[in-house]
Amino acid sequence: MSTADQFFVASTSSFPLTSQRGENLSMSAKSVRPVKLGLERLLEDAVSIVKGARVGLICNQASVNHHYRHAADLLHAHPEIDLQVLFGPQHGIRGDVQDNMIETAHGLDRNTGRRVYSLYSETREPTDEMLADIDTLVFDMQDVGCRIYTFVYTLANCMRAAKRLDKRVIVCDRPNPISGKYVSGNVLEPEFASFVGQYPIPTRHGMTVGELAKLFNEHFSIGCNLEVLTMQGWERQCWLDETDAPWVLPSPNMPTLDSATVFPGTVHFEGTQVSEGRGTTRPFELIGAPYIDPEEYAAALNDLSLAGVFFRACVFQPTFQKHAGVSCGGVQIHVLDREVFEPVLAGVAMAKLAYDMYKESFRWKEPPYEYVYDKNPFDVIAGSDKTRKAFEQGLSLGEIEASWQSQLNEFRRVRENYLMY
Repeated sequence: MSTADQFFVASTSSFPLTSQRGENLSMSAKSVRPVKLGLERLLEDAVSIVKGARVGLICNQASVNHHYRHAADLLHAHPEIDLQVLFGPQHGIRGDVQDNMIETAHGLDRNTGRRVYSLYSETREPTDEMLADIDTLVFDMQDVGCRIYTFVYTLANCMRAAKRLDKRVIVCDRPNPISGKYVSGNVLEPEFASFVGQYPIPTRHGMTVGELAKLFNEHFSIGCNLEVLTMQGWERQCWLDETDAPWVLPSPNMPTLDSATVFPGTVHFEGTQVSEGRGTTRPFELIGAPYIDPEEYAAALNDLSLAGVFFRACVFQPTFQKHAGVSCGGVQIHVLDREVFEPVLAGVAMAKLAYDMYKESFRWKEPPYEYVYDKNPFDVIAGSDKTRKAFEQGLSLGEIEASWQSQLNEFRRVRENYLMY
């Protein structure tokens, strides 16, 4: 054991550790499940499927193995893999670009020297020219378990391009960080399809990237030549911190598993002029606006008695984006029991109460949002205008939740056909 390791053990042994469920844990008691990632299976067990092929890799900074080595570096260094081109999603291949900033520049990767094409630029689908020198597209990216996140639609776009040009797609699967057990929220309506929701799936879908790829390819009829390299060791009920899988923030405002846990609900605030905590150290966990009375708002939220969560009154000052440099009253979301916490319901409840309590000041965000210029951004995020209209019509939270159920049940039935774990 190194000196640093000895210091860490000594310094943590004098106080109890607690889980998100309030349980006392010791360092030795908290065991994690070993998981072999799809990327690691490609490099160690299945390299034959890309041997002799010219490969294009869709990746970003979170595309790492257990040693935090990047997928592009690993494929480039492998003697049997011919890595030709890299493709970057929203936020760029290194994850340095903030949300809704269009990356128009393509370039060269500084580590591998390979050409990099941005798929969040003048095009979101690879062009014929971009795919001219490759035979196989490898996708290795960390999703966050929510429909309202662009990476899986970059995958869908690449699958469509591959179908058009008779290329193959290999998806290296990764864990759903908020577990693959729970499905909740409303199902997207096709007329509200966008780059944050291309297909009629619910807000929290409970699937891995590989499972979504199969759903897109078969149920939604993309029909490309698809192969999914599944993980070994992952089970549906596993949250990311219950495995040994690595976590690198997949986008600039998704720093931690806590962020991902609340994101399926608080992402709805992107469609309002209320801050969703961007420009703070707790994006999506801090919600507020200059006109909100934090104690009043927190009390109203806690009075709803939503399962597994406490809303703490607070004041915060974003450093950029909405209300930059201005003190905002609001709440921080403290998840007490993530197994019963319903993030989508909580986020909708928060938005509804902000609308109800502060009608004179509350505003919807103005278009555009994610390339959509003709629709209310809140509707684009929600995948329907029904939630916004329910607020405006004064429907109860229970009525809103009940309206989701029939389509959710149908999705659960379809989903069962594509689960691999």
